[in-house]
Amino acid sequence: MRFDTVLMVDWSGGNDRGAKPVKDAIWVCLATGGVAETPVYLRNRQVAEDWIIQTLSKLQAEGHRVLVGFDLCFAYPTGLATQLIGSEDTLALWDITHLPRKGTDRKDHGLPEKRAADIAIPGSFSPWQLAGAGAVGGQVIMGLPMLARLRQRFAGSLKVWPFEAPDAQIVLAETYFSTLPDLVTADAHPIRDASQVAVYARAFSNMAPDVLADLMDVRPTAEGWVLGAGQADALRAALAPAPPPLRNDCFAMPQGAHWTPVDAALAHLKSHLSCVTGVQDCAIGDAAGRLLAQDAVAWRAHPPAPNSAVDGYGFAGPAAEGLNRYSLVAGRSAAGAPFGGAVRKGHAIRILTGANLPKGVDTVVLQEDVQADAGAISFYGPLKKGANARDAGEDMQAGQVILTAERKITPADVGMLAAAGIGRVTVRNKLRVGVLSTGDELRDPGDTASDGDIYDANRPMLAVLFDQSGYDIIDLGRAPDDRAVLRDMLDHGAERCDVIITSGGASAGDEDHMSALLENTGSLALWRIAMKPGRPLAMGLWEGTPVFGLPGNPVAAMVCALIFANPALRVMAGGGWSAPQRYMLPAGFTKSKKNGRREYLRARITDGKVEAFPSEGSGRISGLSWATGLVELGDPAQTIHEGDLVPFLPFRNFDA
Repeated sequence: MRFDTVLMVDWSGGNDRGAKPVKDAIWVCLATGGVAETPVYLRNRQVAEDWIIQTLSKLQAEGHRVLVGFDLCFAYPTGLATQLIGSEDTLALWDITHLPRKGTDRKDHGLPEKRAADIAIPGSFSPWQLAGAGAVGGQVIMGLPMLARLRQRFAGSLKVWPFEAPDAQIVLAETYFSTLPDLVTADAHPIRDASQVAVYARAFSNMAPDVLADLMDVRPTAEGWVLGAGQADALRAALAPAPPPLRNDCFAMPQGAHWTPVDAALAHLKSHLSCVTGVQDCAIGDAAGRLLAQDAVAWRAHPPAPNSAVDGYGFAGPAAEGLNRYSLVAGRSAAGAPFGGAVRKGHAIRILTGANLPKGVDTVVLQEDVQADAGAISFYGPLKKGANARDAGEDMQAGQVILTAERKITPADVGMLAAAGIGRVTVRNKLRVGVLSTGDELRDPGDTASDGDIYDANRPMLAVLFDQSGYDIIDLGRAPDDRAVLRDMLDHGAERCDVIITSGGASAGDEDHMSALLENTGSLALWRIAMKPGRPLAMGLWEGTPVFGLPGNPVAAMVCALIFANPALRVMAGGGWSAPQRYMLPAGFTKSKKNGRREYLRARITDGKVEAFPSEGSGRISGLSWATGLVELGDPAQTIHEGDLVPFLPFRNFDA
């Protein structure tokens, strides 16, 4: 039982609710593969029916198989159809225009208050109920004729479950949007109805075909059934998809590789890593720093109508050279209060910044350039047609892709999304990054330590680094030089994390337990990178979770995290591969380097030149604090003289 598209409809019995999205109105949402589009508000029943027909027609023409779920009772309790049409033919009942309401019309009929499906769903309401909380009767009365018209419009391509086998291109089904109240609340859309259609569209579109087939394996009766009734666990499971795993050979370099150039290592990671995170809907106010999972499409044009860029007077341009005089019409056009009439040629109207241009107006003269008197204005031209006016959609067009998937959303992006009418976007779940340090010699900062101990700088440093990238950081603690304990800590981390970052134990010595454990999984890739600082990188999979084993020296750990882990994590989080931008700046230092390895110097800009930290030792962590970026010196041998241009990589650019 497979549908490639799901449409969820929260139908309302009430009519026109106005242009502003409100609750208890009609909301719809499309989803494919567990990814929901932005919920759409439809102001009244006619607009909603037209939208549904247009959408289904388009999907039908494109060959999609569509499941359409309505939060609308498809049937009444057993006995009603017989009372009205002489048989329990529910779909024939859809075609009649009068249905008895609760009260005197049903007195002594003896019909049940609820259907079997209503009884199976805790908190459900009677399809008869026309007033008060949970009044679904009006929805039924206003909804069944619409369903009947859909059957007629798509005859031959549409079937209604469970009254008909769900084997058509379009299948209608009754749903109930209150089965998962906690998940709807967690969706965080300001309007609950919008959250409901999004949550259930994601659930049914991501449900395994065999699970959906089981849910639809229902014996049809005149009362019908609610898709998912009593199946909350199946819906929850569909909303929590397992992340796609990495291939077991994702880190394995070609045979014979000994010293691996930095560019070769980066190219290997780029070609072998993939996204491991799921998706969720997110209010735009919470979206900054998140990675888009699908393109954001403008709901409407910006600006939505031609409007004025200044305070002034609007008229039909152009204005001729010399003195121009226009009679003023009564009234004005202001932002949020447009002028409803038309402005005749030879007349002008007072208009304020951002106000819609009335009919007959295409040009605006600044108020500072105008002499106004009783009933008229005068000013000197020329003024070209369209001056000081904005065209509708000159910034963004309705339906235009304004942000593409994999982009990290910025505060400015949030403003653009809001201007385009987009209240929610589909983003990647935050990558869960576990940070683990290894070594008997380590102590937590603030603890008592002997001269032979070392305070653990790597774990807090790396945690903050990746937290600033927008990931969820899970502190996995410090592991001693005990292989069994480390194994247990990795087991625990693999259950909670999407990726684990470790420091120390990444080489091939007696106490390098991280490398030894990864080797036992058959996934160890021990890279000897031709770079300074850095060199040993241990990578592999632990219970399917990727592990990056960084060097133990703090400077080497930070540099390797920036150069290798940072772009790798971005890909696994659902973003594109990101290379830091480099700036060519004059060197304020001299240096000679050997052939065959890349070198990274801690550096900062002083008086327009790049100054290098005096020491290149990997243990000199103070140099990281002193620096604002890295100088990257390429693999060939070279001598740097003061004033030579060198590539400078600001730290802030590693997460661009």
